[in-house]
Amino acid sequence: MVQPLLSVENLKTYFVKGDVEVHAVDGIDLTIYPKQIVCIVGESGCGKSMTSLSIMGLVPKPHGRVVNGQIWFGGQDLLELTENQLSAIRGNDISMIFQEPMTSLNPVLTIGDQMSEVLLRHRKITKQQAMEQVVKMLEFVGVARAKDIVKEYPHQFSGGMRQRVMIGMAMICEPKLLIADEPTTALDVTIQAQVLELMKRMRDEFDTSVMMITHDLGVVAEIADHVVVMYAGQVVESASADALFEDPLHPYSQALLKSIPSLDEEKEMLYSIPGTVPDSSKYPVGCRFAERCERAQPSCTQKMPELREVKPGQFARCDLI
Repeated sequence: MVQPLLSVENLKTYFVKGDVEVHAVDGIDLTIYPKQIVCIVGESGCGKSMTSLSIMGLVPKPHGRVVNGQIWFGGQDLLELTENQLSAIRGNDISMIFQEPMTSLNPVLTIGDQMSEVLLRHRKITKQQAMEQVVKMLEFVGVARAKDIVKEYPHQFSGGMRQRVMIGMAMICEPKLLIADEPTTALDVTIQAQVLELMKRMRDEFDTSVMMITHDLGVVAEIADHVVVMYAGQVVESASADALFEDPLHPYSQALLKSIPSLDEEKEMLYSIPGTVPDSSKYPVGCRFAERCERAQPSCTQKMPELREVKPGQFARCDLI
């Protein structure tokens, strides 16, 4: 049986300031296997990005902290490691592409210096050897004039070019797990398609698993092997990509798919989910989607449903299924 590369169990990440306690991530379970692409989807404020920062050990301090759970990677619980031990893993075994490539790169350092810094931190090689590997990686991710590009600065690049540099920087040490937080945001559809194809190539050539955070279900349909749907800090559905698109079980998953524009249907108005994601400092007692759910019953507001296996390999958090 194939062992998971990453296993997250009952993870809870809270922020406390004064008398306010915000439950950004509130007891999620997540499993990623080798060479698997897992997409985490949901509206803004559902805890997707904070889940990735928790895995990386980058929860903003002093107010934020992981209060419960385990994050198993390579046979060790990342939450039990020291900062120095985590630093040795970040960028080497686990890499992350952060949101907004326009602002994630240092404007006063050349592309070559920024990318080679990762290699020099984790590999015993010279600056010249590191720069040679940087050029090869830039060529792999489709950057033209790679030998010249290493001497240039971020402001000289377009958004798509910067995103390729960010991907190259994340992959330079050939990590086992790549976490990509909205990697196609603000890119036009042509560049978006190229970035997704590039990530699939990385999976195939470097045996890298990918955890992608996105709200774009078109991206999910294009790249995902497995999908985790998050809502209000919890996982509400977990299924293979095929199963989710063919037969979504949770009302929230159904509503997300219903919101996608279709060229095959004539609609006067696009469907939108009523209401907003509940305040993470005061979640309701029962199902957190109940106030927005078209199928909600009185019992839904009284008891929190458990995430359970409704169909083989397909889990959902809803008592009405």
